[in-house]
Amino acid sequence: MGKIMQFGETVKGFSIPVLNEREIRAAAGMLFLMLFTTVMIVVFTQNFTPLKFAVTIFYIDILTRVLVSPRFAPSLILGRLIVRNQTPEFVGAQQKKFAWIIGIVLASIFFVHMVIFNAYSPITGVVCWVCLLFLFFEAAFGICLGCLMYPWFHKEKPQLCPGEVCAPAEKKAIQRTSPGQVMVVLAFAALIVALVMLLSDVYSLPPRDIFGINTPK
Repeated sequence: MGKIMQFGETVKGFSIPVLNEREIRAAAGMLFLMLFTTVMIVVFTQNFTPLKFAVTIFYIDILTRVLVSPRFAPSLILGRLIVRNQTPEFVGAQQKKFAWIIGIVLASIFFVHMVIFNAYSPITGVVCWVCLLFLFFEAAFGICLGCLMYPWFHKEKPQLCPGEVCAPAEKKAIQRTSPGQVMVVLAFAALIVALVMLLSDVYSLPPRDIFGINTPK
């Protein structure tokens, strides 16, 4: 029973329970896609049904991670299957648990408002976008925003943080950004602004149906 309820895996060579960051990122990506898609459905069609299902799935998944074990969370199982041929990237389980507890709080607010009370408000909007932000940073950048808050509430220093951000070493040459590269980004941003200002009328024209597939007969 203790093995089933254990939070994190016991891996030889590590003195603390660990999790595989690669499967966590894969799971975050799937959950982000699900929530973002259903939010867009609400924005464009005012249909809240898919979002209610998505919130319920997200809530059950994150509750399973913390109250049972990450080993039995559906999204993490799928993530493990997807990245099974990749070398694991081990991270400390404790700070992930703290981050997911934050997720439970956010998901509980969202679930109660949206599913139980069948209501929405600026509160649900803010909570929804915060959840999406957390998931996006995890999936896209490998940055666990909740983990960054762990030292605020715990005296002990976290171990095995994703990307070794707990004990960052001197940046290697490939990690450094030159002034020229910064200038490229700024120039690209200026180009985008110029395109919007100069070509807005052109880009706003509806595209032609080349093959006439949707043209009324």
